[in-house]
Amino acid sequence: MNMREKIEAAAARYPDRRSAIMPALLIAQKEHGHLPGPVLEEVSDILGVERVWVYELATFYTLFHTEPVGLFHLQLCDNLSCMLRRSEDLLRHLETVLGIEKGGTTPDGLFTLSTVECLGACEMAPVMQVGDDYHGDLDIARIDALLDRLRAAAGQTTGAELAAAGPPGE
Repeated sequence: MNMREKIEAAAARYPDRRSAIMPALLIAQKEHGHLPGPVLEEVSDILGVERVWVYELATFYTLFHTEPVGLFHLQLCDNLSCMLRRSEDLLRHLETVLGIEKGGTTPDGLFTLSTVECLGACEMAPVMQVGDDYHGDLDIARIDALLDRLRAAAGQTTGAELAAAGPPGE
């Protein structure tokens, strides 16, 4: 099924096509990786709804991305419970080891780092969402291990292998 057919099938489950905007955006994002303007317009056209309604949802919810994101989108919670458990230290560490600032993507396109207001998992604080998965009770060691697992899953060199190899050119 192409994107249009998938969106039409999703919309058929709702009495009002406007109610299908979020499922349609999820379908479109899965298809394109993110939701640039032309894709948002296509979703609007398929559903026959006002473009502003589609844009409102796509730009309000942190699960939608109007700009390209890395293969792994690291979304660190920066709400109260996580902040009390030192999530700001984890953010600084992630920025350092990835060589990017919050909102940035690594040059290899592997990681995008952002913060989110709340992931609704305060019992796991500090918590970070990677794709659809939550990782909680984080500290620097757990962050480093997670990054190594993600790199390995993508076929990249792990941080431990990089450290053992020494600086480039040696």
